[in-house]
Amino acid sequence: MTVSATSSATTSTTTTSSSSSTSSSSTLTSSDFLSLLVSELQNQDPLNATSTTDFINQLTSYANFSQQQSINSNLSSLSSSFSSLVTLNSVNYIGHTVEAKTDTSTLTNGSATFGYSLSSAASDVSITVKDSSGNTVYTGTGTGNAGSNSFTWDGKNSSGTQLSDGGQYTISVTATDSAGNSVLNYTTVTGTVTGIDTSTSTPSLTVNGVSVSAADIIGVTS
Repeated sequence: MTVSATSSATTSTTTTSSSSSTSSSSTLTSSDFLSLLVSELQNQDPLNATSTTDFINQLTSYANFSQQQSINSNLSSLSSSFSSLVTLNSVNYIGHTVEAKTDTSTLTNGSATFGYSLSSAASDVSITVKDSSGNTVYTGTGTGNAGSNSFTWDGKNSSGTQLSDGGQYTISVTATDSAGNSVLNYTTVTGTVTGIDTSTSTPSLTVNGVSVSAADIIGVTS
């Protein structure tokens, strides 16, 4: 009876200690894991000891846990290195003229040049330019060649008034084939990279005064 009472008290004390230790940290370390295994061995019921199979399974779980911790650490280090590499590559764009997938550009020297890609020849191409408030300032037509096409807006609104430099304008292209199917792939702008923003996971480049994701750069022309 005395032995049984002592064993129960020890188990209770150990359980309390383990609970307190676990609550002090939200992460289970390898040291914590080993402590739990040792506590289990010390306080298991002699008449109903942990089976060899269960103990091996627990050790296997520890080995897997330790390996996972190592993998997570390596992946974190790799992610950090990759982020630094992407940032470094993005810096190399500064001062170069690039073509990027976007639909917005800044009116400079009285004009703004856009591009658009068509999957096949189009029989009808409509172009709309809107200001930063969403107001339509220009509507017209464009070329319908398969592949790359270019459109330069002269900065004048539908009334013929020359708009001031510095405003940001967005192009919208509708291109359809003879059957009425859309053949538009994407729109682009071409301009010089003047800055870089690395505050997000994917660096952004400033092209013609507009923020463009580095992932959307499709070509460097100079």
